[in-house]
Amino acid sequence: MKFLVDECIGPSVAGWMKNLGYDVVSVYDSYRGAKDNVLLEIANNEQRVLITNDKGFGKLVFAELLPHSGVILLRLKDETPQNKIKVIKSLLEKLPSDISKQFLIVTETSIRIVHL
Repeated sequence: MKFLVDECIGPSVAGWMKNLGYDVVSVYDSYRGAKDNVLLEIANNEQRVLITNDKGFGKLVFAELLPHSGVILLRLKDETPQNKIKVIKSLLEKLPSDISKQFLIVTETSIRIVHL
């Protein structure tokens, strides 16, 4: 599974994922300042699951019906990099092997798959 980590998630999370061997592109490093629709297109074209905390991607996926290869929307009370890593680590341990085309909303205590 390949990932595009939005700049709002932070470069430390992307670096942590890379160190674990995941195929990760960091928006902070590669596409800083790009518009959401452009990021969604990049992720889709490269078959990457987008990890973000930007609710605007929900509008792009559900209202505008833009194609995507999967979105993980973090809705966390604690936005520190350490907590993001903790939540993503837990999520990655629980994920099925293929979440392409899925939209997941993830909190500290829950994982919800939203269907079109």
